Amino acid sequence: MMNGISFKNPEFFYLFLLFLPMIGWYFWKQKKAGASIQFSSDMGFAKIPKSWKYYFRHSVFVSFLLSLAFLIMALARPQSSNSWSNVTTEGIDIVIALDISSSMLAMDFQPNRIEAAKDVATQFIMGRPNDKIGLVIFSGESFTQCPLTTDHATVINLFRNIESGMIEDGTAIGNGLATAVSRLKESTAISKVIILLTDGVNNRGEIAPVTAAELAKTFGIRVYTVGIGTIGTAPYPVQTPFGVQVQDMKVDIDEPTLQKIAETTDGKYFRATNNKTLTEIYKEIDKLEKSKIDVKEYSKKEEEYFKYALAGALLLVLGLFLKTTVFRTIP
Repeated sequence: MMNGISFKNPEFFYLFLLFLPMIGWYFWKQKKAGASIQFSSDMGFAKIPKSWKYYFRHSVFVSFLLSLAFLIMALARPQSSNSWSNVTTEGIDIVIALDISSSMLAMDFQPNRIEAAKDVATQFIMGRPNDKIGLVIFSGESFTQCPLTTDHATVINLFRNIESGMIEDGTAIGNGLATAVSRLKESTAISKVIILLTDGVNNRGEIAPVTAAELAKTFGIRVYTVGIGTIGTAPYPVQTPFGVQVQDMKVDIDEPTLQKIAETTDGKYFRATNNKTLTEIYKEIDKLEKSKIDVKEYSKKEEEYFKYALAGALLLVLGLFLKTTVFRTIP
């Protein structure tokens, strides 16, 4: 690197070795082209004035040498290093696994648990523009609502379309976690994260939650678990012969299992009891992930070869012009 310029193909600089025989050949030719008539003295010629062409007679050769030098530098592909633009990225792939069972309609959050979870997750996604985000939903079964993508507008739209009752009811925490793991296991990101939100106890599915956690650990995936629900009871809409009525229902979250999942995968367990605490949890997860990852910088190099090639071409044209006009003959 020289003066803020680095060269992609520096091996072309070996072509400068050609200058030695070229310069040697040129001076040998100049000497040979000298007059062969011998005089006893050159005193008679000493007073003859020399024209400016005499002093610039080597300019054609110098133009050719400079032209070749610039063309060699162009071949070496100079790249500007003092005009790089740095872009940072956390390099994190995140899958949000959301419980959409009927209990998520409880109204201890405003307007209810599932809508609050959607709103807060949307803000979280908007705050991480450099990360790939995916979405898995689960209740009695699980499926991928959106694979990993940097198209956050699509993820947010799919989030907003989620409703309880989309799939069979129940709480298959293990299946939901396993599906999220399957979306991340092939990821090559610096960090792979699952945020799992649920308000219940695993009562469906073929995969135990702790087994799914071990699977996540195998693939180097960190899981943050969030238990959603107030302490004690929560108002819940119940269908009765007289229409939908709100009744207080017991909040039953399997916190030991959620804590075990987080502990197994080097994650963390949180308990959200209202909209505010859920928002704070996402903020803490955001800070935790940013502090765990060393920022990776990508540098964009700017190609500079064109101006060297142009300079070489102009010098070549200049040399040819001088050779065929001004210095065609030197008096």
